Amino acid sequence: MFKTAYKFIRFDRAKSIGIITGIVISIFLIGQQLGTLGYLSGLMSGIVRNSNTQIAKIWVVDRRVNNANALNTINYSLVNELKSIPGVQETYPILVANAEAKFAAGNVAPVTLLGSSAPAFILGPPQHLILKGNLQDLMQSGNVSADYFDKKNYKQPVELGEMLEINGKQAIINLETKSAQGFGASFMFTSLENARYFSDSPSQNISAVLVQPKAGTVTDSLVKAINSHFSSVKAWKATDLQESSVSVILKESSMGISFGSLIGFAVISGFFIIGLLLYSSAFDRIKDYGTLKAIGANNRYVSKLIICQAIIYAFIGFSIAVILLYLMKWGMASSGLILVITPLMLLELLAMTLFICIGGSLFALQKIKKLEPASVFR
Repeated sequence: MFKTAYKFIRFDRAKSIGIITGIVISIFLIGQQLGTLGYLSGLMSGIVRNSNTQIAKIWVVDRRVNNANALNTINYSLVNELKSIPGVQETYPILVANAEAKFAAGNVAPVTLLGSSAPAFILGPPQHLILKGNLQDLMQSGNVSADYFDKKNYKQPVELGEMLEINGKQAIINLETKSAQGFGASFMFTSLENARYFSDSPSQNISAVLVQPKAGTVTDSLVKAINSHFSSVKAWKATDLQESSVSVILKESSMGISFGSLIGFAVISGFFIIGLLLYSSAFDRIKDYGTLKAIGANNRYVSKLIICQAIIYAFIGFSIAVILLYLMKWGMASSGLILVITPLMLLELLAMTLFICIGGSLFALQKIKKLEPASVFR
């Protein structure tokens, strides 16, 4: 069946190329939007994503907080109080503060200070994102990190040993990261003490407490235990807070509606464009389909033949679109915009491609089903 369908496709190459081009454009646009949304979602959850979630699986924050990018201050006393809860192995205070960085050339940029205690540096940066320098050097007074891709925000290259001012206080870049970024201001990782110093934050104020459960402790149960003991704060699983941060920003910024409408438009337009092209192709071959019916082929056979053509078109168009997406990802990686292409996303794209092509073939099927075999002799 597929062999016969392929012969039909090869017969009218110009129209086949048009159909495949339509599929490629539609799926490429959908993939690009999904990949960009994945990249932005990673930035939105950057504070949690860059932390050591393998150790600190629970975040304890102010009860009103549902977005890690907008943390309120809580009291440092919680660091010790949380240790009294059965199942808690260790607690880690962190401080997230907004600041202004001024470089030697006079360039000014907003930054987000991410402070956590040495030597764990539970808030990050992850070791695999460190490009230059030693993580433990962040414990030294005035030392901060800077990201390679934030040179656009700083309007100058990121160099180890670069002197700058943070909120008017002397600082030095001694660690360079790559892709340890967040949504909004540039991330600068440092020690808890340095973050307090640069942000003029009182010693009793912190942004959150990260909790390491004891081995064998069920994380969900520990979250419930913490929430039942404290009324002013709320415990979150790190993954839940990460998802909530993305969800809140997508809703408040209407980005979810924007991306969703673009993807929906690409699917709908692709469905009808491919459908009309398949209909036109079937109409041009109307005598061939009529001949098949005249020699004994029933509607089921002809329908399978058209659907097989649609499936072949789908896989060819999908393959080309995926190659173009990976080329785009490779081309944009040098600028720091990294499209997120996951196996799940590829499966979703394949499903959309099959839906567009097989669904679009219904236009042609309706025409062929009504075809009378005798019409080929008229």
